[in-house]
Amino acid sequence: MNDITDNKSESFGELLRASMKSKDTEEWLDVHFTRPIGLAFALLWRRLGVHPNAITLLSIVLGACAGWMFYYTDLPHNIAGVALLMLANFCDSTDGQLARLTGQKTLAGRILDGFAGDVWFFAIYLAICLRLMPQNMPGTTFLWGWWIFALAFVAGVLCHSPQSSLADYYRQIHLFFLNGRQGAELDSYAKMHATYLSLPRKGAFWARAFYFNYQHYCNSQEKRTPAFQRLREAAGRRYGGLDKLPADLKNEFLAGSRPLMPLTNILTFNTRAICLYVFCLLNIPWAYFLVDIIVMSMICIYMHHRHEKLCLGLTRKILSANEDKGTHL
Repeated sequence: MNDITDNKSESFGELLRASMKSKDTEEWLDVHFTRPIGLAFALLWRRLGVHPNAITLLSIVLGACAGWMFYYTDLPHNIAGVALLMLANFCDSTDGQLARLTGQKTLAGRILDGFAGDVWFFAIYLAICLRLMPQNMPGTTFLWGWWIFALAFVAGVLCHSPQSSLADYYRQIHLFFLNGRQGAELDSYAKMHATYLSLPRKGAFWARAFYFNYQHYCNSQEKRTPAFQRLREAAGRRYGGLDKLPADLKNEFLAGSRPLMPLTNILTFNTRAICLYVFCLLNIPWAYFLVDIIVMSMICIYMHHRHEKLCLGLTRKILSANEDKGTHL
């Protein structure tokens, strides 16, 4: 379906299902709350002729304004921050749904979509730091001062960012096994680096900037998933690619990966946002940083261990099949 309005006989439920990536990777809150609202907005924006990138820009503004509201300690401002961040998330859902349903996927859209969440959380982390600087550390007479920025750096840069990146990678891997190449954005550093090198130095500034950053993003994901990289390499040698794995191996991977999908959702937006809302409304936003550092890190370590073990087991089966084939020959 190339356009939302191509088939007017399609029900809202059918459009909603078509706008989602898969049941395995969509969490309950998105399925029953965020996605339906996002689709309703998507239908409205489409009728008004609004491009998905314009909606992404709107989400960036809303997310940055949400951060500004979390700077204040009073309840009305924090409630406004919650509302603005929810609206930003609806817009983020809307632009993706609209792009998938209308086929309006562009390089600029990918750049903006990745940039949007970074802006939201940079604004929120900065606002929380500025909010806490003049306050006392819990149970002490010492001010947080500049030390709160160190805590925010650990929480945001060393924990939140790599956790979300790894969770997104695992979801894309799952979608690849579930729907094939067309149903996932499972890119590789080698391919992105080759694309970057192929771009002209003049007249392709934004494309070069995107692929320069995206190749390093892919590289960081691959470095943290050695067992999956070995699986990918073994599948390439034995079958000609991951997409050509026998059905029994694909199903075995999906059976092991499916229980990890709720963990990838926890490590992305909704759970983090709920924690942020609660701790800001209770005026203890520093606790949100501790959730990033302690709780989310523990979940991420467990998820990573399970996924690597799953990939290692499948790789051994592929290598064993190679050995058996060589013996028979």
